[in-house]
Amino acid sequence: MTSLLERPCTGAELARRFDKSLGYFWQATHQQIYRELGKMEQSGLVEAHGLPSSRGQQRHFEVLDPGRAELLRWCGGHGEPRPVRDELMVRLRAAAVLGTLDVRDELRRHRVLHAETLGSYEAIEAQDFPPNAPRSVADELQLAVLRAGVAFENSWLTWCDQTLANLKK
Repeated sequence: MTSLLERPCTGAELARRFDKSLGYFWQATHQQIYRELGKMEQSGLVEAHGLPSSRGQQRHFEVLDPGRAELLRWCGGHGEPRPVRDELMVRLRAAAVLGTLDVRDELRRHRVLHAETLGSYEAIEAQDFPPNAPRSVADELQLAVLRAGVAFENSWLTWCDQTLANLKK
């Protein structure tokens, strides 16, 4: 709903926009996005305009007043921190038990991936939030989300570097 409030669009456009923004922080497949659009439409939270094409992607969705109210209720609520759920951590624990597997190449690969993501975040920040530019509260909140991603990636890079250094000993 957040993306639709920013700009009504088709399901396909929403999925593409999601991948380039919220998708960095919350994973959802395009099928999940379409299912949620259907559920929100049935619940009267969003409305679709236009006729579905043979692939069902040509309807433009917009948020209705009940949808805005639901988003406001949800946004004003409390959320709990989510536990880390990362396959690499499970693999490292298994490698510790097996005792014979060299995991350094996988750690280096993850380091590269996190460095690339960090670079993407930094490019977004440079483009969308130039230094000393006036910012609204909405801009500051969007920048805060982006900076959380920067901090997350930096912590991964630090962890990878420390782990690789410790494994050389």
